[in-house]
Order: sequence, then structure tokens, then C-alpha cells
Amino acid sequence: MSYESLPTVIQGGMGIAVSGWRLARAVSRTGQLGVVSGTALDSVLARRLQVGDPDGNVRRALAHFPIPGVAERILDRYFIPGGKPEAKPYRANPNPMLRPSRLLQDLLVASNFVEVFLAREGHDNPVGINYLEKIQLPTLPSIFGAMLAGVSWILMGAGIPRTIPGILDRFAAGEPAELEVNVLGTGRRDDVVSQFDPVAYTGAQELEISRPNFAAIVSSATLATMLTKKSTGKVNGFVVEGFSAGGHNAPPRGKMQLTADGQPIYGERDIPDIEAIRSLGLPFWLAGSCARPELVADAVRRGATGVQVGTAFAYCEESDLDPQLKKSVLLASRAGTARVFTDPVASPAGFPFKVVQLDESLSHESNYRDRKRVCDLGYLRHAYEKEDGTIGWRCPAEPEEDYLRKGGDLEDTKGRKCICNALMANISLGQVQKDGRPEGALVTSGDEVADVARLLMNGSLSYTAADVVQYLLRDLMSHGGTPPTADSLAAGDRDEVLTAANDRTPEPTEVTR
Repeated sequence: MSYESLPTVIQGGMGIAVSGWRLARAVSRTGQLGVVSGTALDSVLARRLQVGDPDGNVRRALAHFPIPGVAERILDRYFIPGGKPEAKPYRANPNPMLRPSRLLQDLLVASNFVEVFLAREGHDNPVGINYLEKIQLPTLPSIFGAMLAGVSWILMGAGIPRTIPGILDRFAAGEPAELEVNVLGTGRRDDVVSQFDPVAYTGAQELEISRPNFAAIVSSATLATMLTKKSTGKVNGFVVEGFSAGGHNAPPRGKMQLTADGQPIYGERDIPDIEAIRSLGLPFWLAGSCARPELVADAVRRGATGVQVGTAFAYCEESDLDPQLKKSVLLASRAGTARVFTDPVASPAGFPFKVVQLDESLSHESNYRDRKRVCDLGYLRHAYEKEDGTIGWRCPAEPEEDYLRKGGDLEDTKGRKCICNALMANISLGQVQKDGRPEGALVTSGDEVADVARLLMNGSLSYTAADVVQYLLRDLMSHGGTPPTADSLAAGDRDEVLTAANDRTPEPTEVTR
């Protein structure tokens, strides 16, 4: 894999659908790697159709779906010409399940196809898709749908995606694959697996499917080394993510300690060993507070291929984040009041989760401290073993009485939020719940949200994805017009970028949990 074939900038995959096809396409058109989020795309597709698909993009992409009958069935069930009434709830999708119905399979395959297809329109550059290892049930049909559309990169974090490279190999060869599902309290059981057979799904239809590259999102050299040696197929690179990145973060190594205001404390052990990762001989990109020209140039000096950037792209014109939320965050950033709270318990996934704190949001429905508990999307449900040995599903963000009835511990429910519904609201597709209450948003970003307003020029309150790319590559371009290799950069002081970016280690307090 030559340097010339790799992007310097990977646009982070931000869910749910904040990094949609519009953003990914805009970034890929610049020659960098645009990435769509693969999280909950079945719900995104169904809801876009229920609001009438006003620009016709979803229906246009579905018209290219290569398996007969699928698009028609989806349109018959979900498309509402002119859109549903605003106060009417969205029609429910089937929850993720171990043995999905044909409807759910169709939604998963087709929605991933649509997102990648639209992101690839109008250019010949690579497009990637990002998945969470923690969300296992939709993974196989989702990957297959993305591959049908010609995705070039699969990126995956929030877990240990050791078996994904081998799954890509099998799908590219037209062979069935299975994925072991984690079961709480027992680890992985051999008999609890999700399965997908391309031949059975397509009716033995001959389709050209190429294997995409695979990049694992890691937070340590130890994990990168393990994946290099023990994955079921080839790992093509790594995104090395520091704890200042947005969304889900890896928990601190060792015993959890919290600051006085309740945020996890990270230390030197949590800073990735870049030299050890470099020694693996694979391309890697640094992520987490790297969205500055000098930091991009420094990452390349240190042997990285480049950087992954999320937050700066989240607030650009092409992202699918609700326009009012973008405006609120950019205004707060310009005023110096935007900040992020790393909540150790909000996400049912069990990982620390970064939530944007806006002073003006305290009286809004988006105030996540007052969210009602609901679990009607089910993406972050956990598999657990019942007393009779069968498998059940529960989520620590569902109503407490439901969780306890399923054998859960009340302590696990404390502080949990329904982020599935909240993230759908972030992109203006929030559910209207049975009591008439619209779901409020819950915005996640990296620490850089505090200064994202630096991208605003000449008093404007907006900027484009191309503006971000041009800004990030400014220092590299000054070295000859194209992003150089590490060896071609002038020697100089090599600051410890991740150390500096993540040097926010306050004194511990007595905790915690």
C-alpha cells in the first residue's frame, strides 16, 4: 500500500448520521477520506422515507439497489409522499435481533448500500464507513450492504474487532460469515452467533464485490499489536484515538477515578505509545484534538500517515447535525462558553461518553439530566443468559422496572441515558413518544468544540468541509504543494502531540464506582 494511495485526513465517522453521505462525499471530493457513520442506518433510512424523502436522494439510490424486490418492499412500507404529520410518531423498525426477519435484513443491507452509494456519487475517490464493535447484531448485513455499494474502507472501534477482517474476506469471496455475540456474564458463547449468507440473501445472484481495507480504531499499542497478530484477516491500518476525541472513549486504564465534577481521570498510561504502533509497519492516523495544521504536520513527522478529525467536520455545512444545534454550538464556541463533559455512565455501551454542555440548553428538552427512560430502538441492548440458559436482551437505559425484571442490577441503571433516541434527534429525526413528547437531542463532540469557532471566517456562522480540509493541510502544503512523507519534512522539534493535547490530568478525588 503506497503512501500516495492513502489519505492524509480521515473525516471521523460520527453517529447517528451526523457524518452522513453529504459530508462524506464532500470530503472525498477533496481527495481525503470521507466516512459515513454505519450506526442505526436502518432507522435513518426508514425515517428519511417517512418525512417524504423531499430531495429524492434515498429513492434514487434505492433504484440502483441490485437485488430485485427489496427497494419496492421498503418503499411500500415506509415512504410517505409529502411526509408524515410532524406530531405523528415514526413507524417502528424491527429491533436488532439474533435471527433477523427478512424485513430487517433488507433495511440493514439497503440502508448501508444507500449511504455509501450516495457518498460515492460524482467522484472516483474512496469512501469509508464506520461501525461500533459494541453494536454487534446489525454488523454482518450492514457490512455486506456497504460492500455492495463499493465501500473502500471499513473502520471500527468501541471494542476489539478481531474477526472483522476475516468476515470481509469471506463476503468478498461470496461466502457466509458469522460473528460471535458477547453475552454478559459468560463472555462469548460458541452457540450465540449472528450469521449472514450472501448467496442465500441474493438468491445466488452474481455480484461484483471487492474487499475493502480495514482500519481498527484503537487507544493503545497493546491492542494494535494484538489485532495485527491475531485478527482473522489482514488489518490495513489503525486510527489511534486519544481520550480527547468525541463520542465514546476508551475507559482509563486501571481503577476508575473521577474529578470533583465527575469526569474520568486519564493519565500517562492512557497516552498511546506512538513509536510502538509505528514499529508495526502499518499506516496509522492520530485522532483526538489533532485538528490544527501544525498538529497534522507533526503527526506526519512522527510517522503517522495523517490524522482523523471529527469535531471540526461535525459543525460544517455538509454535516447532518440539526442546523439549530450547529448554530448554538458555534455561537457558544465563539463566546467561549462551549465545553464538553465526559460522562462515565451516560452511555449504555459502558464507555465514557462526551456530551456538549451549553448554558442555554439547561432549560431545553435536550437537557440530558432529565431524559425519560425508553428503549424502543434497541441498538445498545446487551445479551444476557437467563436462568434456563436461553438468551435475553436488556439495556441499562430502559425503564428500571424492566431492567430489574430481566435480572439486571439497579446500580447499572444509575445515570444511563437513551442515547439511541437522542442521537436520532440530533439529526432532526427524533421520535415522538407515546405521551406526545418529542425526543430531545444530546450532542457529542470532542474537546475541540471549545474552539471550533476558529474555523469561522469574516463574521460568518458557517464553513464547509472543503474549508476544513484546506485548513488542516495548510502547513503540509507549504512544503511543496502536496502532503509530504515523514522523511521529506524538515527535521525539527517533534512535540509530543497526543501528550500535549491530552495533558488535562486533574487531581483524583475519592470515588466512584
